[in-house]
Amino acid sequence: MEKQSALWPGGPVFCPEAGAPLGTDSVLLADFVRPAGAKRGIDLGCASGILSLLLLWREPGLHMAGLELREDAAALARENLARNGLTGRGEMLAGDIREHRSLFRAGSFDLAVSNPPYFPPGSGALSPDPARAAARGERDCSLSELCAAAAWLLRTGGRFCLVHRPERLSELFCALSAAGLEPKRLRLVCPRPESAPNLVLVEARRGGKPGLVIEPALTLTDAEGSESAEVKRIYHREE
Repeated sequence: MEKQSALWPGGPVFCPEAGAPLGTDSVLLADFVRPAGAKRGIDLGCASGILSLLLLWREPGLHMAGLELREDAAALARENLARNGLTGRGEMLAGDIREHRSLFRAGSFDLAVSNPPYFPPGSGALSPDPARAAARGERDCSLSELCAAAAWLLRTGGRFCLVHRPERLSELFCALSAAGLEPKRLRLVCPRPESAPNLVLVEARRGGKPGLVIEPALTLTDAEGSESAEVKRIYHREE
């Protein structure tokens, strides 16, 4: 097991899975989410629980559930909440996203979040490490199945926020729309000011009206190659 450490001075402590260190995409997604007003949220494919941890730390009135296929990862997610005194505000369950109807009632949540696998089956070789393989490839849950689960779990007006790859944006929007989730916010993430995006952050709303807001791009570094001011804010590294 990796050693636990504070995510920032005075912030929550977190222990990632061995072989699956904390990724930038989860941190950026947690910052993109607008949890204000949500009472119950769910992280679909929660792994070691970083999204739930960051959202619970930020929003005192929120309760988070996590759903993770692998019991060892779900157990680590529970430990991460316990280390931060958040056990009473979260429940990390081992279960299959595709079996969501047997685990939760329809419309149980105001907010759903996910950092799903980015690559469809057959798009490349998967790592022999189970944690890395589950994180990268849609071996156990397709993009359409993920969106259908989020739609069923959310109340009307509930929000689904996720991070994905720009080359699958068209497929993602089609999957969201087919499930009754209307894309409402989009933010592109660029490694450098002159770079094309390598991540997309998306918020969709169950039963929402058409109308997409494209937010200013999030650039990870400035022209000199140093961390951008926004990344410093997100990681609590402001001087």
